[in-house]
Order: sequence, then C-alpha cells, then structure tokens
Amino acid sequence: MIVHRPGSYDSFDRARLRSMHHGESEALDWDEDEVLGPDVESRETLLELAKMTNNAYVKQGEAGWYDLGDKWKNGTTPFGWEPDTDGFRGHVFVSKDNSTVVLSIKGTDAGYLAGGGGPTVKKDQLNDNLLFSCCCARVDWTWTTVCGCYSGAGKCDQTCLERSLAEKSLFYPIGTNLYNNVTYLYPNANIWLTGHSLGGSLAALLGLTFGAPVVAFEAPAERLPAQRLHLPSPPSTQHVTHLYHTADPVPMGVCNGVLSSCAIGGFAFETKCHTGRTILYDTVTKLRWGASIRTHPIGIVIDLLGQDWEEDQPVPKAEPEEDCTECYSWEFGEFKDRNTTAGV
Repeated sequence: MIVHRPGSYDSFDRARLRSMHHGESEALDWDEDEVLGPDVESRETLLELAKMTNNAYVKQGEAGWYDLGDKWKNGTTPFGWEPDTDGFRGHVFVSKDNSTVVLSIKGTDAGYLAGGGGPTVKKDQLNDNLLFSCCCARVDWTWTTVCGCYSGAGKCDQTCLERSLAEKSLFYPIGTNLYNNVTYLYPNANIWLTGHSLGGSLAALLGLTFGAPVVAFEAPAERLPAQRLHLPSPPSTQHVTHLYHTADPVPMGVCNGVLSSCAIGGFAFETKCHTGRTILYDTVTKLRWGASIRTHPIGIVIDLLGQDWEEDQPVPKAEPEEDCTECYSWEFGEFKDRNTTAGV
C-alpha cells in the first residue's frame, strides 16, 4: 500500500495553524512510502478489524469481548480506561512478532448507537455534534447548540465554526498524542488505525494526519471536519477505507431532522462525504433492510462479514465517493463581528 506522510509532524502542524489563523497555504513536503496495510479485499482481514473495533467498547475479558486468535498478543494496551476518564478510549493490539500494531478507537457510547450507555456519552456527543453537523448542531430553534456560530436564516459563520472545532474538539489532539506515543514504542511496526462510528471518523482523521492505513466502520463522514480542522491534504487518501451499509443512517448522512431518531437522542449527523475509498454494502436493495439506527452497532457489520457478499466477491469493491455534496442548504461566510466571536 502506498501512503503519503508529512516530512514531520511539526511541519504538518505548522502548515495547519498557518492556514487556520492566517488563511495562507504553506507548501508541505510529503514522503511517499510503501507499507504493509490491511487487505481490504479480504473478508477475514476486515472481520478481524471489525472485532477489534467491537473490543474498543469493553475491557478485555468482559462480556462481548472477541478473542482474536493466535496472531495477536493475548494482552492489549488499553487507553482511556482509567476510573477518572470519560472520553477518548480504546485498545492497542500488537501482533506476536511486533510487526503490526492496531489502534482501535471506541465510538459513541450511547445506548442506541453503540449497544449500551457509559461515562463517555457527554464528550462523545459534543465531538459528534461539533464534527458532523453542518452548523453547531443547529437542527431547529429549540436546540441548544454546541457553538455560537449560527447567524440566522440558514447562515453560519465559517471562521467561528473553525475556531470552535479547533478549541472545543476534545478527541483529535488526544489521538495525535496517542499515535506519537505508539510510534515511539513501536518504531519499526506497521501501524494501522480502526474504529467504529465516531471512533472510525477519528481514526480516519488521524490517518490523514500521519499517513497511516485506516479501516473505519459505520463512521460519520469526515471530509468536512477534516477541512474545517485545516488538515493539509495529502496527494492521495487511498490509504483510508470506509466500510458501511446503506441501512445505517449515520454514515449515510441521513440521521438528521427534527423527528429523526438521532435528533431525538440529541445528535445531528449531517455530513455525507467520506475521504478515501468506501466498501458499501447495499443492504437496502439486496437484503430489503429498512433504514434504521438499530442497524448501526458494530455487531451488524460483524454478522455481514461472517459470509461472502457475493459468490464470486467476498466483499464489495472499495471505491471513492464521487459527486458528493453536503450541507447544501447552508450559507457559510463571515457574518459575525470578529470581536464578539473570538472566544467562541
């Protein structure tokens, strides 16, 4: 697999901050590397990664934990599971020969999204609504927004929005620190990223940052938040692979509107466009599934990966999403006095 990595993380961060604060682009040198990445045409490989994303929701040995077999070390390195933590968490899986390390990031810990509630729900929801709504989770006038960028009549202040993501988005910078720590511990390993739902989107954002292979399951679309976070775009994003099915309204970008099940739960999933390539299971057409948030848990994907999709095609082909538009009903621009939005 060919990946493109910034010459250094410092140069990547400097280019990002220059774009964010001054609206100026800075030339960034990208190193092209050939690495061993996950075989996204292999159902067995995808199933193994899906089980890792499931395990990100629980502690090792708890009910629901999948045994991954002899390839992987028995013990994982958990992160974010300390008693006083309530946010970014998951597990680091290491192959027995130390050649491959997988960072598996937990998704939203809400009852109807992940299969059970938990202490991270509040911060999960904040990150979801900051990253994947069009404008601060402004669904209608009754909602308490997560930032103050709504400017009336379908208008949203772009600068305010980008500042809010940079200042309030809690998980992305935690993820960059974790990735740097893992590369320090395993300097010669192939490092992959995976996750389900919010965890998948965070994995994709980190993959875009560091040029690491990604497989994300049922993830809300992250192209728009990547742009709003001013992540410099590598020459290619083909190292990022999304897998989801058409009955899940979250990655499809249709779990929104005042009466949607997501809105009832306080979530505004409005983004639709994913980076990289997508493995799309058309469960609506082939299996006659109805669109429902109940199809979002990772267990549904694990069941889908339990057998070949077609007789001559174990999994659907990974393809880029083309002609994708999102948030088309909003007008983004400079609508607020900068003196009043500086602290937003």
